[in-house]
Amino acid sequence: MTQDHQTLTVPAPPAILDRLQGRDCPVCGTPERGARPFLSASIDPARIGALSYASRKIPEFMTFRLVRCGTCETVYAAEAPGAEALARAYREAGYDSAEEAKYAARTYAEALAPRLGPAGRGAEPRGGAALEIGAGSGVFLQELLDLGFAEVIGIEPSHDAVAAAPAALRPHLRVGVFDPAQHAPGSLSLVCCFQTLEHVPDPRGLTRAAYDLLRPGGRIAFVTHDYRAPINRLLGRRSPIIDIEHMQLFCPASLRRLLGEAGFGEIAIGPLRNRYPLRYWLRLLPLPGPLKPAALSAAEALGLGRRSVGLNVGNLLSVARKPL
Repeated sequence: MTQDHQTLTVPAPPAILDRLQGRDCPVCGTPERGARPFLSASIDPARIGALSYASRKIPEFMTFRLVRCGTCETVYAAEAPGAEALARAYREAGYDSAEEAKYAARTYAEALAPRLGPAGRGAEPRGGAALEIGAGSGVFLQELLDLGFAEVIGIEPSHDAVAAAPAALRPHLRVGVFDPAQHAPGSLSLVCCFQTLEHVPDPRGLTRAAYDLLRPGGRIAFVTHDYRAPINRLLGRRSPIIDIEHMQLFCPASLRRLLGEAGFGEIAIGPLRNRYPLRYWLRLLPLPGPLKPAALSAAEALGLGRRSVGLNVGNLLSVARKPL
C-alpha cells in the first residue's frame, strides 16, 4: 500500500448520527423489546444537509429503524439522536418554505376556530395567552391574534426560520426549544404544536408539561401525520412521513392515549384537509428520475404551479381540553 493510500480518511458522519440512543415507547413507556418491527433503517449520511431538518422540504425518504409499540400503537425510532443533538440540528437548519407556511397557517386557523368557542365565555380559551411550539416564521401567531388571543408566543429553534418572520411578529418569537420553566403554571389558554410532535424526543413530557401550563378549560391542539391513513399505507417507505426528522409517528389510538394519560378530556381527533400550491404537492410526489422536474416545469408553464389545491393526505387534527 502506498503512503497516499495510507493517509486517505473516511469523512466523518454528520453529528446528528453520533451517539444514537436506544429508546422505549415515547408515548406509553413500554420497553422496546415489546415492539414489533415497522421499517428497517435507511440513511445515507452523504445526503444529510442544511435542509434535512427543515420544514416542508423535498422528501428524502430516510429514516432510523422504526418499530411499532405493542401497547399503544405508536411507531417510533428505536435508536435516535439525543435531545442536544436534535436541538443543534434544528438550530442550524435552513428555511425555504415561507409560501407554504402561510397556506398551512390559514388551514390550521380555519380548522381550529370552531373548536375554541366564542371569545369571552369564561373558561373558553380565547382572549388569553396562546403558545405555539415549533412556530417556524411565526405566521400562525398572526392567525391567533386574529382569533382574539391577547398574547401570543412562538417557540422556534431554527435561526433561519425566525429571521424570515415578518417584522411585526418577531417580538413574539423566542429562539430555542420548548422549556416549560419559562412559563407560569396555569398561565396559558391554548398550546399548539403543528407538525412538530413527531420531531421532539419526548412527546409525553411535552404533553404533560402543556397540561400544567394551561389554565382550567384551556385547550391543546396537535396536527400530526397518521401513519395508518390509506395514502401513507399505500406509499409505504416512499411516503413523505418516512423521514429522518420523525422520532415517532402517530395514529388516532396513540394520540388518544397520549392526551388521555396527560389528563386531558373532551378529546376530538379527526382528519385535516391541507391546502397548498400545486407545485408543493408535486414536490412531495415520489416520482422517479426526471419525471418530478418535468412535472414541475409543466405545471409552471401552464400557469398552474401557484394554484392552491386542497387534499386529505393523512394528517390529523387533535384538540383536547383541560378539565375545569
